[in-house]
Amino acid sequence: MSKLSIREIAERLKSYQKDDEQFIRIISNDERKGVQQLVLKWKRQCEQENLAREKFAEMSKYEISVRKQGYQLIAGIDEVGRGPLAGPVVAAAVILPEDFLLFGIDDSKKLTETKREEYYDQIMAKAISVSIGSISPEEIDNINIYEATKKAMLAAVSGLDTAPDFLLIDAMKLTSPYPYEAIIKGDAKSISIAAASIVAKVTRDRLMKEIGLVYPEYGFANNMGYGTKEHLIAIEKNGITPHHRKSFAPVKDYV
Repeated sequence: MSKLSIREIAERLKSYQKDDEQFIRIISNDERKGVQQLVLKWKRQCEQENLAREKFAEMSKYEISVRKQGYQLIAGIDEVGRGPLAGPVVAAAVILPEDFLLFGIDDSKKLTETKREEYYDQIMAKAISVSIGSISPEEIDNINIYEATKKAMLAAVSGLDTAPDFLLIDAMKLTSPYPYEAIIKGDAKSISIAAASIVAKVTRDRLMKEIGLVYPEYGFANNMGYGTKEHLIAIEKNGITPHHRKSFAPVKDYV
């Protein structure tokens, strides 16, 4: 076993099975520096995977509790885009199957763009139903951002092609035909809300990048409409676009 090359050991670690503990004991005693680095990397990876499993189990508790009450089609609801100076507020509703597994799922703000895109694809492939609700800057100005956020969430729920029987919502209280639970910081506590958080974030980010192609000077592809220094300088220099929220400061100073 000790005569295996470092490359061979690396390949075997990739397909390691728990019943092969003797292999780990042997390579742990291998004095080659390259082997010890592989073992250390493998152990760290195992720790990360275990933490991800524990986190997923913790984030599944709301869904398990609701299912014990007899509900099966649980929709997670979340929004993104309440704070930006430009672009819509976007909400997503996601119904996950009971056997859904995606270790690493979390609040979209805690994930890299690469991870969000990866998880988005998996959520879209595995979800029972997904729906988006989007409220334009013009309507945000007309009804205010709080009401627009609620409207986006309700639009997402009503757009589901499979009707839910229970909603898990990130913090917001809604007038809904379905029973629901509003969870503060729910996108970090519920897999269903986290999934909605990811879908909403990816959807809105893609839209802002498209808008950024038309108005590149505002940096929408990077700031997603938030009031960064670059964005504020662009507003001062070029004025506002049709995608800006005219009721938001400092945008309203340029109307």
